[in-house]
Amino acid sequence: MNLFQSGLKVSLAAIMSFSILAGCSGGGSDGPAEGETPEVSSNLNPTGLPIVKEPITLKMIAGKAPTTAPDWNTTMLWQEYEKMTNIKVEWEMVPNDTMTEKRNILLAGGDYPHAFFTAGIPLADLQKYGQQGIFIKLNDLIDQHAPNLKALLEKYPDVKKGLTMPDGNIYSFPGVYDPEFKSVLSSAKMWVKQSWLDELGLKEPQTTDDFYNMLKAFKEKDPNKNGQPDEIPYMGVGVDSLMNYLKGSWGLSNHGIRNANVDLQPGTEELRFIPTDPKYKEMLEYMHKLYKEKLIGEDVFTVQANQYYAKGAEGVYGATITTSPYTLMNQDDYIGATALKGPHGDQIWAAIGSPLATPGAFVITDKNPNPIETVRWIDYLYGEEGSKMFFMGFEGKSYNVTADGQFEYTDEITKNPSGLTFEQALIKYVVWPGGGYPNVVQEKFFKGAESRPEAVETAEKYDPYVPEEVWPAFSFTAEENEDMGTLGADINSYVTEMRAKFVSGSASFDEWDNYVSTINQMGLERYMEIYKNAYNRYKQE
Repeated sequence: MNLFQSGLKVSLAAIMSFSILAGCSGGGSDGPAEGETPEVSSNLNPTGLPIVKEPITLKMIAGKAPTTAPDWNTTMLWQEYEKMTNIKVEWEMVPNDTMTEKRNILLAGGDYPHAFFTAGIPLADLQKYGQQGIFIKLNDLIDQHAPNLKALLEKYPDVKKGLTMPDGNIYSFPGVYDPEFKSVLSSAKMWVKQSWLDELGLKEPQTTDDFYNMLKAFKEKDPNKNGQPDEIPYMGVGVDSLMNYLKGSWGLSNHGIRNANVDLQPGTEELRFIPTDPKYKEMLEYMHKLYKEKLIGEDVFTVQANQYYAKGAEGVYGATITTSPYTLMNQDDYIGATALKGPHGDQIWAAIGSPLATPGAFVITDKNPNPIETVRWIDYLYGEEGSKMFFMGFEGKSYNVTADGQFEYTDEITKNPSGLTFEQALIKYVVWPGGGYPNVVQEKFFKGAESRPEAVETAEKYDPYVPEEVWPAFSFTAEENEDMGTLGADINSYVTEMRAKFVSGSASFDEWDNYVSTINQMGLERYMEIYKNAYNRYKQE
């Protein structure tokens, strides 16, 4: 599964056209005026279930990942939760790859729902629309009506620090990783096909040279023994996940990947812009070598997620980065790889996120006539029973309780008689596959890819190489966001474009100096000044 989307980017909304979302009212605000405390309705039960005495209806937009249920209105979780709470939610599903554009069009046009769920709202937009009053301020509502999230923020002050915007307000319910659940802090891992290693007499790679030699052997020595050159040594969806895996082998992203282009210059307190660093160039040259020699799937830049999973189910990937080949591709002969030692001796597991996984997982808008009820509705899911229901579903249907009190999915989920993958079988009951949700991921309830034995074992392998301090994504002031929405977005876009070109070979490394000069001319000095300010605020809080 794609638990939470790793890395947060500053979004630039290009409003190209207008579209109307069916079922969401347009016009003025239905909720309390900006700055006003919502009135407590006589229909509200202050504690316990149901949340309201008489049924109410909320309209929400949810991001639809490739692996989640296509229509949440028919999922057992929400059907049963409606009975428990007296709150019906009418779900509008928007594919993840169009969510940013859709959301920004709706917000700009004033035609948005009561709440956004799994909408991947970046920090810049939380700040922007929060200060405009479109996303309601939650500080007092959390304090008075969200005991589960309140307790979580008190337990993990770094999560609260990362969730609080520079104006001092909280505008969202987050997705949080339990810091003790090591496997989940790095959801996507490098997996290597054990049967191919065994067939060729190879050991698990320990260095970047080992990794190259392994992929080369997978390509040239027919490890599946079918006489056909059908093996794909490494495959992924794009090259960003491979880059994040390899960064630590060149000493890059030494405080994790939440701030994708920035870390600390080793041995100093000075921020470093990673994409112009000489070691970053060396890493891209290594990746280009893999691609040029066809050790990376040739369609890695264009393949869609569903195509990637389907091909992976044929067992033709020698190595791949995903959450679990088993749950997503029904492949059970992969082992997880550790952090690779690079050419200069660097060995960091850089592809690590902070416990604050998804700050903008859930927001309530000023269109919502029932904000307190909505806060209570979402907060229940952070509690013991709510979290168990959210992840495990329902006893006797999607899970059973073992004699020693452990929770385990039924055979319908884990050994589906129709040949469905783990997640395909699960999504008629729950909605967490696909990630991005508001909840706290704990090992006792989360029985997805990250809690499988091979994932836990892999986390133990790379744990010694995890950075001592992992940063959350930094938040910016309104003025800083304005600059990052232009020069920051332009720089990030150019870096992404040129990364693909360097790796694919459509741009020569002879152009490197011009690439660096271009970034400097685009306003890198101001970009780093903004990050330095954000870093200083983070250290002082």
